[in-house]
Amino acid sequence: MRGMKSHDNNPLPATALPGRLALWVATGLGVGMVAPAPGTIGGLWGVPLAAMISHVSPVSAQIGIAAVLFVLAALIATAAERALGGGHDPQSIVIDEIVALPIVFIGVGPANWVMLLVGFLLFRLCDITKPGLARTAEKLPGGWGVVADDVLAAVLACILLHAAIGIDRWLEWGWLSA
Repeated sequence: MRGMKSHDNNPLPATALPGRLALWVATGLGVGMVAPAPGTIGGLWGVPLAAMISHVSPVSAQIGIAAVLFVLAALIATAAERALGGGHDPQSIVIDEIVALPIVFIGVGPANWVMLLVGFLLFRLCDITKPGLARTAEKLPGGWGVVADDVLAAVLACILLHAAIGIDRWLEWGWLSA
């Protein structure tokens, strides 16, 4: 409206409490600010979260938790981007990797350490290469683009993990059995 000031384009000061909190959470308690390969190192925070959510039943509850985490992460990433001065998808923001990782394990049952490792590696591969819609999704505005591309990469990694589990069972290796 004319005469009203819009706050959408103003960066949230990093010194203000909401800005500091958003940065702290969005950077994985600061890990994304100091780690080499921040997406990979910061994404490790998602491993225990994924392990916990893999124990939730039914699968629809896992999907519901993932949806709530997606929305919260997008809002936090938007605030963190503003606190950092408005650049799109800074590498220091790792909340997207953290909340997307549990999606990789939806429907696989309780995850053992081998499955967590394979799923994490598949996710990082898909997140780094950003195939198909993942590359397009990162163009969404604010934190929605920051998180959406990782969510789509996680969906692809989930499909690949389910395929790997099927192959593991077919060959009777038992490596990925929960």
